[in-house]
Amino acid sequence: MAIANESCTNGLSLARAYWQQIVAPILDEHRPGIPRAAARIGSGSDVLGLDDQTSRDHDWGLRLQLFVRSVDEGDVRTVLTDQLPAEFAGLPTRFAFTGQDDPVLALDVLTVEEIVSARLGFDPRIHAAPLDWLSLTGQTVLEVTAGKVFEDRDGMLTSLRDALTWYPDDLWSYVAAVDWQRIDQELPIMGRTGDRGDELGSRVIAARLVDIAVHLAFVLCRRWAPYSKWRGITFRGLPLPAEVGQHLQDALAANEWRTRSDHLTAALEALASLQRQVGIPSVDPVCVPFWDRPYLQIDQGLVPRMLDNITDPSVQALTPGLGNIEQQTNNVDLLVSTELRRATINAQR
Repeated sequence: MAIANESCTNGLSLARAYWQQIVAPILDEHRPGIPRAAARIGSGSDVLGLDDQTSRDHDWGLRLQLFVRSVDEGDVRTVLTDQLPAEFAGLPTRFAFTGQDDPVLALDVLTVEEIVSARLGFDPRIHAAPLDWLSLTGQTVLEVTAGKVFEDRDGMLTSLRDALTWYPDDLWSYVAAVDWQRIDQELPIMGRTGDRGDELGSRVIAARLVDIAVHLAFVLCRRWAPYSKWRGITFRGLPLPAEVGQHLQDALAANEWRTRSDHLTAALEALASLQRQVGIPSVDPVCVPFWDRPYLQIDQGLVPRMLDNITDPSVQALTPGLGNIEQQTNNVDLLVSTELRRATINAQR
């Protein structure tokens, strides 16, 4: 059965049609009644709804995740391997992924437990300690919670996604406080380097500060931030005052450190105002003079005030300033490894 042409250029719509028109009917005929969930989640720009024509040059196509019980996994995989057609909507059901020479069925048959182990390293439906939460990257969570679920007979996949909606409130405050502390550590140095004529140094520091401010914006909006490829475009969709993004762009474009500082200050003040609106303690103004020098720092009462608002003893016991794994490192090889992320965070016990 043909599907609309526009669906063929959008991975989520394509996955839905593939499930409804091809895969589900095969299972209904050959393995009716088994508990199952079908979704397009995991890796890929299409999961975030951001795929375009360029996305089709690799690892894009008839991709789908089918979740079943472990006892049914092998049998269902065999049925689909035998029964699926060679193509659907003009696209192959089997193709070679990056790094592979031979085409494979681009439909994952797995259990919910497998994705918990591979992506998260802990099951948030059962128990999640603060260090468990802090071992997650935004991209890791989005590979479970973004995309679309097309069917979920026993609700297990949906319950997992629901459990990852956002941090518990005290951890939310803690992670936000860490971003403010990170900003405070370099905000006056951006001015100092510029004042000494070190434009390269001032620009590099400004870029780091903008990156932290973008992360803070995601945190205050209770949104998981994707990895760098899609962070900027997703940032534009956050429920923020329009001037925040413009001031951050202007800070990066500024050719003089005072102008750079003015734009960063305006963005940070807007974020501090948003913080008050969402119920996390803040201060006004948030940017104050750095001693008697012509630079700025974050009000030294802000972070303690935020941390004092935390009541959960397990969050109170966390080391101030360390934060989640993304706030500690941007090393890609570490961030994409569940084992290394958790080992790094657990070393802080």
